[in-house]
Amino acid sequence: MEEKNLDKHFLFDNNEIQNLESKLVELRLNGQTKISQLKDEIDIVKTNKFSDKNQKREEISSLKAQLAEARNDKKAHSEEIKTTVKEALKITNDAFKTEYSSVKEEQDFVIKNAKAEYKASVEQIKADHKEKIAIIKSNFAEKINSETDAEKKKEIKAERDYELKSEKISYSTALYEAKRHFDGIHQGAKDTKFNVFQDTQTVRNRIRGGKNSILENFEFKARNYVYSFVPSKFFLNNGLYLVIIAFFIIAVIMAPIMGKGQLLTLPNILTILEQSSTRMFYALGVAGLILLAGTDLSVGRMVALGSLTTAVLLHDGANIIKFFGMDPWNFNSIPIGVRVVIALLLSCVLTTAFSCIAGFFTAKFKMHPFVTTLSTQLIIYGLLFYATSGVSAGNIDSSIKDLIGGRIDMGGFGFPKLIFYAVIAIIAAWFIWNKTKFGKNMYAVGGNSEAAAVSGINVFWVTMGVFIMAGIFYGCGSFLEAFRANASAGTGQGFELDAIAACVVGGISFSGGIGKIKGAVIGVIIFTGLTYVLSFLGIDTNLQFVFKGVIIMAAVALDSAKYLKKK
Repeated sequence: MEEKNLDKHFLFDNNEIQNLESKLVELRLNGQTKISQLKDEIDIVKTNKFSDKNQKREEISSLKAQLAEARNDKKAHSEEIKTTVKEALKITNDAFKTEYSSVKEEQDFVIKNAKAEYKASVEQIKADHKEKIAIIKSNFAEKINSETDAEKKKEIKAERDYELKSEKISYSTALYEAKRHFDGIHQGAKDTKFNVFQDTQTVRNRIRGGKNSILENFEFKARNYVYSFVPSKFFLNNGLYLVIIAFFIIAVIMAPIMGKGQLLTLPNILTILEQSSTRMFYALGVAGLILLAGTDLSVGRMVALGSLTTAVLLHDGANIIKFFGMDPWNFNSIPIGVRVVIALLLSCVLTTAFSCIAGFFTAKFKMHPFVTTLSTQLIIYGLLFYATSGVSAGNIDSSIKDLIGGRIDMGGFGFPKLIFYAVIAIIAAWFIWNKTKFGKNMYAVGGNSEAAAVSGINVFWVTMGVFIMAGIFYGCGSFLEAFRANASAGTGQGFELDAIAACVVGGISFSGGIGKIKGAVIGVIIFTGLTYVLSFLGIDTNLQFVFKGVIIMAAVALDSAKYLKKK
């Protein structure tokens, strides 16, 4: 098969496409291109500290006038640009199909030949190795049999074993080199095929004026995934998820057989999501601390603090609890709407205050969050039980309980309102982590706090910010927790372990600086779903702890394996 000149870019040297690209550049010059330039100039003028206000105003006014002209030019040429783009894309895509088909056929042929050569090489290496081993053994067998002195026999055997060992090392090296040679050819062929697509994507991007369509971006991600796919890496990153998915599939099959009914139903799924909703807040809070290579052992006590505060304020009539031996409190004189707002704010204030205490000692004195949050956990635990004697706060006013924590009737099934709050929390956390300077600083401090400090990041305030953010999430989650169950000083027992485990299962590394919000979300749903499924199947509660323990151990082991592999 005749080989192509792979250094020649089939699209970059296509005269028809080049002419259309040049036309698009000219059409956009006084419109889209100028708009981008003028916007940059306006931003520069606005941030210029050496210009006075009047000068800035005049410059900005002039630039905005030019911007208006550029927008008019863009509008005037929009139809012609659209038509030219469509024509250029058609030619590009047709050229890609033709070229890729040809390159794929050629490179598949290269891979096929390389495989055949590799197979033949391995067979030859094995045959040579077998022959050399036989020769070594035969040569030394004669020497050993002819030697009568025991010490010399021992020396000859040692020499034989050394030569056998050397041959085995040479054999392993030869196999490795043969495999490496084949992998190099195989990777080169993959690179060549992928480069054809990359060239196409680059040209498409230029034709569209610096962007790609949704379908083109999706195609790029799909092809890039296939191109960079490594089975060992895939199973290392997703092995635990695959096992859990397999477990859920088995549970769905076994549930009817065991007489437990259908597991995969809409009501069951909604129940799992509802139970996940409040726990989502706790995981989102502790996720930030784990990103800083820390943890939070006070989550469960924070839940008790916030939910108890909410339940006391929203209780209908006189409270059951007598705080510190005082007379029961009754907040019915305050409008219910005002009480709801106060309950939410007070819940957030209290949880954030205790989170700030732990954060201050962590950031100021470099104490590990394990110690600082353990301390606040014990303080909250002692205060709550001493103040309430462990008595439950009782039911929340029913008029507000259904309004905030109930379900929406959607024709045959109720949609849990708590899910909406969880979605809002996820979006807020994602935005903070991915779209703010503070979020970027979190990753930097978690990855290497010393390097972050040298680069100008205030490690103290980033750490404090993460603790404050965690406290707010705990406050909001514990406020909603009060609508799910009767609150008491014991509410939230063990929630910290579930939250931490959810984050670790979701890929937020204890090593620090690694993890995504979607990982925490997936982890919460997995853990809540696991608990629900085991209960649905009638598995003993104590055995459920065994399942959770195995999953946590496996998740941390995989995380450590990935960390060690990177090192």
